[in-house]
Formats: sequence, C-alpha cells, structure tokens
Amino acid sequence: MRLFKSAAITAVTVLIATVLIVPMQAQAHGVSMFPGARTFLCWKDGLRENGQITPYNPACAAAVAQSGSTPLYNWFAVLRSDGAGRTSGFIPDGQLCSGGTGGPYDFTAYNAVRSDWPVTHLTSGATIQMRHSNWAKHPGSFNYYITKNGWNPNGPLKWSDLEPFGSVTNPPDTGPAGALNYYYWNAQLPSGKTGRHIIYTHWIRSDSNENFYSCSDVVFDGGNGEVTGVGPGQSTPTATPTVTPTVTPNPGACTATWKATDTGWAGHFQGEVTVKNTSASSINGWTVKWTYSGGQGFDGSPWNGVLSGQPPNVVVKNATYNGQLAPNATTTFGFNATGSIPNPAPALTCTSP
Repeated sequence: MRLFKSAAITAVTVLIATVLIVPMQAQAHGVSMFPGARTFLCWKDGLRENGQITPYNPACAAAVAQSGSTPLYNWFAVLRSDGAGRTSGFIPDGQLCSGGTGGPYDFTAYNAVRSDWPVTHLTSGATIQMRHSNWAKHPGSFNYYITKNGWNPNGPLKWSDLEPFGSVTNPPDTGPAGALNYYYWNAQLPSGKTGRHIIYTHWIRSDSNENFYSCSDVVFDGGNGEVTGVGPGQSTPTATPTVTPTVTPNPGACTATWKATDTGWAGHFQGEVTVKNTSASSINGWTVKWTYSGGQGFDGSPWNGVLSGQPPNVVVKNATYNGQLAPNATTTFGFNATGSIPNPAPALTCTSP
C-alpha cells in the first residue's frame, strides 16, 4: 500500500505541475476516459513526471507538433459554449473530434485521419462501464454513437458515419470534480461489429448551452478494454481476434473469497482474493469473476493475477506461476482499486478448466 500511496502522490504532483505549466480555465469540464478519447489517451501517453508533455505515440506527437501541448494540458476541454444539443449542421463533418473550431482551445489536430491513434480493444455485444471525466460537474445527458458497419476509416469522420447506441441522463460519479474522477454507466456495445470503429460521445448540459465532445478509437477484436498505443514500447493494434481452444469450465473445482486489506487512502482501497482448490484432484488454471455495481475500477494491474475483463464485469485469471493447485491448496491475488469499498462485498465465482 505504501507503493500505491507513493504512486498516487506522484500522480497528484504531476497534476499540480500541469496546472503550474499551463493555467487551466475555471470552467474545465471532461471527455471520455473509457473508452479513452484521443485527447485523454494522448495526455496519458505524453505526460512526464516533470509535468511536460512529450508523446511517444506518433499520432499524438503529430498533433502536438501542429497545435502545441496546451490542448493536451486541457484534454478535458473539447467543448462549445454555444452547442445547445446541436449536431449535424453545427459541428461540421470532418471536425467532430474537435467539436468544430469555436472552443477555447485548438483541438483540430485531433481530427486527423490516422490509423495509429491510441486504441481500446473491445468485444462486440459486450457490456462495458463507460466513464466520462467530471473535471467540472454539470447536470445533463450523454448521447453516444458508433460508426456504422462499412464506414471508411480512411476518410474524415462525418455525422452520416454514426449511429446512436445509447444515452444516459445524470449518471453517478466516483468523487469530487477537479481530479481523475468520472461519471460512469453501463452500456451494451452493438453486436456485429468487427475491426476499427470510433465511439463518439456528446455531453449536453441541461443548465446551459455548453456541450462537450469525445472521439474514442476502438477495435473489435475480442478484447476486454486493453489499450495499445500509449507509452513506450507500444504494440501495434490488431483487428484479428485470437482463437483459443474451447474448454468446459468446472465451476465446482475452486472457490474465491474477497476482502479489503487497506482502506487508508480516500477514494481508493486495496483488495485481496483467495482462490482455493476444493476438488479432490489438482487443477491447472482458474478464473475468478465478479460484478461491481458502484463504479469501482482498477488503479493499475492486479498482482499474482491477469485482468482479462474490465469493470463492471471483472474477470481475473491465474498468472503463469500460480494456476496449478493441489487439493485444498490456496493462492491469492491482490489489486489497488478506485472508488468506495463495495458493501456488501461482491459475490465471486471461480471456475477451472
């Protein structure tokens, strides 16, 4: 937990450094954090411990070369003060990702037609927890769209490329404004999607004409929320799903129990799950699943386990070294989490191939 707190303090220090380098408007707002919008993921990609922004990702680097780093210091401010819920005819085709040209910062570089923007890997038809920054809180609705099957990813994004797949009004959030907290809600992704797409989120305030816009690059390849194209040593996104053998899990071979082990950091907690082989023979691999209902998330990756399903529908599989368990043997994995401790604790299921 000391390492977790140190990392959290470092993150806060970087945020403070960001404020000192480029003053932010008092009316800062928010974009999509999951699936991550271009400005949010480029900010994550480029932000250094000293507060400077130097992108690794080539698309993010090209955007900074075109318009400087000021827009990324204000990654949450893709907005129009006169939006008033308007869409086609107000935000021109080809300028959807920047919200046009009438906002407080120049985000036009983030309209660029490129295949190397940071990308989130998803599964068609799956339910995901969408998250939208609440850097400043406002009442209103989130309308979200996705590109149609057959859209041309090598051309400018147009309104006619999009089809709606959901909306939500005044969703809950994870904490106070002015930090990396967020609104959250569950959404079922459309079925029949493959390859590259863009999820477009339009946040419409109900107490003013101000609107906010997010372009999130995704690929439907059987993924569970993994992000590529951020940070050093980036892997190349692929639209080809990995084919794995079909196995019949044994739900009676193991059990999993959950507990919070450290609660001393506001808005965060540390958890631990114990997996036990309850069968009469050894098992070689296990999978633990649970569902969050209060917007909880992960701060980094679990240890002694592999995260393969993102909140709210969490899936953790064994690491390479702790999947084999003799009868009555146990192993544990742990994680740092965001949000409040679930009460009651989530119901866990454990299966083994």
